Amino acid sequence: METWRTRLGALAHERLPADLATRWTDLFRPGIRLDSGGGGASVARLGGNPSLPSGTEWPECEGWPLDFVAAIDCAALPREFLTIALPERGTLLFFVLDPLRHSGEDWQDLSNVAFTGQVLFVPADVAVAERKPPADRVPYPGRTLFAEVVATAPEGEHTLMDTTETSAGVSLSEAAEEAHDSGSGVFGELVWDAYGHLPQHQVGGFALPIQGAVENDVAADVLGAWNHPRVPEEAGHWLLLAQIDSDQDAEMTWGDVGMLYWMIRDDDLAAGRFEAARCVMQCG
Repeated sequence: METWRTRLGALAHERLPADLATRWTDLFRPGIRLDSGGGGASVARLGGNPSLPSGTEWPECEGWPLDFVAAIDCAALPREFLTIALPERGTLLFFVLDPLRHSGEDWQDLSNVAFTGQVLFVPADVAVAERKPPADRVPYPGRTLFAEVVATAPEGEHTLMDTTETSAGVSLSEAAEEAHDSGSGVFGELVWDAYGHLPQHQVGGFALPIQGAVENDVAADVLGAWNHPRVPEEAGHWLLLAQIDSDQDAEMTWGDVGMLYWMIRDDDLAAGRFEAARCVMQCG
């Protein structure tokens, strides 16, 4: 077993029936966890001011300036563990419109555009300079992040939980209901127990959901309805670009201590259309 699988894989085989554990761990994908307590070369940064090309306008939504959240250095990532085809060089910049950073009448004006996010890709050969946000915006405190490769897995309502079968011919969700008091929720419990409750910032791999499969959220939004018959098919096209957790040290709190997910469709990723990524927020 590859080293990155060990921690979560060991817990799965300890707590689940052997066949269920094996079928679930076969679905593991490596994810690049971004942690401020690591070592080596930095791979990303939370908060602070972004570096933007001359002439690039500050991202906004319906006239509201977005807050800069994170910068990810594509060249610094451990590429052999990337599950998404990112450029070999260049920087991904993540911005979000967080209504909780506004007050008073702003909240009413922002009710229909809450937690809108944007992604900018800056090629490595483009000259950039640090840019301060618009005058009325205060940047999040800056933090340097380092990479740790971990196992990520589908859980909850992810379509793979219903389409992957055990040797007995039942889905992983059905097998979990039969084997564990928590039902299919056991998979989420295993992930959290394996990696603790530190901020779960991540690039690639499976998203760590708080309220059901993030892929389903995006698919339903694209198709206009949760009960649309093509939701499972559409969900299969969406990949996690990055997730940024609530982080006390960075003064980032998404809703009720939730998580931001930037998802991108597979065809947009292949074409380098990072501006087509969608931001989803989930919280408890």
